[in-house]
Amino acid sequence: MSVIISVATEEDAEQILKLQYLGYQSEAELYGDWGIEPLTQTLESLRAELAERHVLVARLGDEVVGTVRGRVDDSGVARVGRLVVHPRMQRHGLGGRLLDAVERQLLDGHRVRSFELFTGHRSLGNLRLYARHGYQQREVREVSRRLSMVTLEKPVHAELAATA
Repeated sequence: MSVIISVATEEDAEQILKLQYLGYQSEAELYGDWGIEPLTQTLESLRAELAERHVLVARLGDEVVGTVRGRVDDSGVARVGRLVVHPRMQRHGLGGRLLDAVERQLLDGHRVRSFELFTGHRSLGNLRLYARHGYQQREVREVSRRLSMVTLEKPVHAELAATA
């Protein structure tokens, strides 16, 4: 059975929330912060995001095993977030496939000048994934003694936007 990436629906909300909770456990442990937003988000809040953002899911049969969200702001910055892959599915390229898919979706019908995302400074696997996909560090902002957020950016080249 192969993994299929598609647009999330309202019916996916509970599975996305459960996956998000499972997937962000390691981040919470890494930073010693169990109050991070992905672990405290409500189902109602997630449903609102499904209505106003681009949300993709990766399915293995009926199970949601990956998800990513994105939106394009008024300045043309496509903000990517909440990329999460089920722990048993990690290190098989699914995160990269989701990242590529959301970038393509955000380019479709939007004037995008760059992509932007962020992750914690200790999240080395995330940082490596983003670097492999062309993202470069733009800023590091200290949030607390335990956490600095690394903002990464990837410009959209004219030929990339034209082929999308």
